[in-house]
Amino acid sequence: MRTQRQVVDYSLQKRAVLRDVHNGRVATLEVCDASPYLKNAARFHGEPTDDRCPVCRRDNLTLVHYIYGDELKQSAGQARKLAELPILAMTLREFQVFVVEVCRSCAWNHLAQQYVLGRDALTADELDQDEAVASSPAGRHRGPGSSPQRREGRR
Repeated sequence: MRTQRQVVDYSLQKRAVLRDVHNGRVATLEVCDASPYLKNAARFHGEPTDDRCPVCRRDNLTLVHYIYGDELKQSAGQARKLAELPILAMTLREFQVFVVEVCRSCAWNHLAQQYVLGRDALTADELDQDEAVASSPAGRHRGPGSSPQRREGRR
């Protein structure tokens, strides 16, 4: 995503927790404690990955994206699909995204990443260009995989 900034990656913390689990310093039940709400969010709003669960190795992990921000009002704290984030990023000035990885089998969950999205990062030229694309007939009827925001997210 083009407006993604202030990225915090929690992979080192994840490795430390997994090392403690595999060495027996931390019980599996302590790290496999996803709430029913998180498991439901993974089921209905999550994005499946190709990565196996590092604890049970039975199922692939699912990424859940939670959004927070002042402009969101009642929507703050909701899980959203990844495809919804570029649309929100073009309509809101700034909001935070927390990405949580979840195993739906054993309930492993860990905060994977945190970043900020929104229009504040765009220059005036980029804002004009994105508004022109959004208002054109071709821009409104694009397929889900052809938007500029989707191509930027894959890089």
